[in-house]
Amino acid sequence: MPSTPLFAAVDIGGTKIAGALVDGAGRLRHSLQLPTPATESGAAVLAVVHKVLDQLSGTADWAAVTAVGIGSAGPVDLVGGTVSPVNIPGWRGFPLVAEVAAHPAVAAHPAVAGHPTAAGRPPAAGGALPVRLAGDGVAMAAAEHWQGAARGAANALCLVVSTGVGAGLVLDGAVRPGPSGNAGHLGHITVDLDGEPCPCGSRGCLEGLASGTAIARRALAEGWRPDGEDRSARAVAASAAAGDPVALASFDRAARALAAGIAATAALVDLDRVVIGGGVATAGDLLFAPLARHLDRYAALSYIRGLDVRRAELGTDAGLIGAAALCR
Repeated sequence: MPSTPLFAAVDIGGTKIAGALVDGAGRLRHSLQLPTPATESGAAVLAVVHKVLDQLSGTADWAAVTAVGIGSAGPVDLVGGTVSPVNIPGWRGFPLVAEVAAHPAVAAHPAVAGHPTAAGRPPAAGGALPVRLAGDGVAMAAAEHWQGAARGAANALCLVVSTGVGAGLVLDGAVRPGPSGNAGHLGHITVDLDGEPCPCGSRGCLEGLASGTAIARRALAEGWRPDGEDRSARAVAASAAAGDPVALASFDRAARALAAGIAATAALVDLDRVVIGGGVATAGDLLFAPLARHLDRYAALSYIRGLDVRRAELGTDAGLIGAAALCR
């Protein structure tokens, strides 16, 4: 058994559900990921979460786990322990915390009776591991502030640009999820007053313009045709890198929407750093070069000009490290 406590981390998104055991230095053990059956029933999605927990709890290190952290696509409700991910329609007000807590390996953990929780409090009654929930953007912010590109920043916005767009805020040196857990949910602020309806119920949302899904959808609508079967944002990025003007324009549009959202947030809460991660950010300068150009236009006020924009350092591990950070 490891000499130091471990945290079980689960990262739930519209494309994949990942899990790992994470130590106190943010290092991952036994990591795995499975595809999210996002168009199937809520029970089918939960079954994948249980498969992840089954595999983690089957390892010898499970005995050292002191808490379970979950970062989920949102919105989330910390009070009710529920999630309603826009990209997982089978989960609306879904009691994720209760369902995870009911997993046999979480509900009756063999070592809890002799273990304090990660926060130093007595363990939960009945041998149950405590379960902590956050939106995926908040989890990413917690990870990057703990071990990544937001280290040392007093006021930072951390963005996940992937299948959707999530974000979390660091204010006065601490991650601030807000009472419901959705503070900084930048993907669903309106950046286009006459924009298309969004599955969230609003219209013109940032996510509908800047997510990987939106980048691919716009490129296809404007006449882009991939070389093979792949029609994802990754394929659009490959075409853009080869100079395809339609693919480049799709990334430029996404960057412009991101710039508007980032500038508005900076004007509201007076940021000193912005960290951007997620699958779309792996496109590198295809995203960051137009983003810098558009920020020069939108971040016009003196106190937000020259924002320190950095690429996330933790890559695809950020959600898991952040889920573990919730348990610290």
